[in-house]
Amino acid sequence: MSISERYRELVAEVRLVLQGLRADEGSNATERIFRVLDRGLATLSEYEEAVGEIPRMRLDNELSPVLLEAHNLFDRGRLLLEEDGCSAEALKVWELQKKVYRLLNDL
Repeated sequence: MSISERYRELVAEVRLVLQGLRADEGSNATERIFRVLDRGLATLSEYEEAVGEIPRMRLDNELSPVLLEAHNLFDRGRLLLEEDGCSAEALKVWELQKKVYRLLNDL
């Protein structure tokens, strides 16, 4: 699977996870946390369409800063979730972080 396909799958998965977290009525996650996580999604979404048009030689230069920023935002959101006692939600965000990091390493 190509980097661009994996990137698009990652963005779609992040969307689904965040929608699921918002829909979870048993969650204590606050809007402050969702603002941080939504910024991570927005960061990734900026390149969702254009990722396939980036030449292979420039993928690392173009996507690394985006993936690092998203990873940091998800990390901040995960830590906020843990502080608020939302360990199940934090685990889901941790899984997203690992996928972002794996994609970053494969560049």
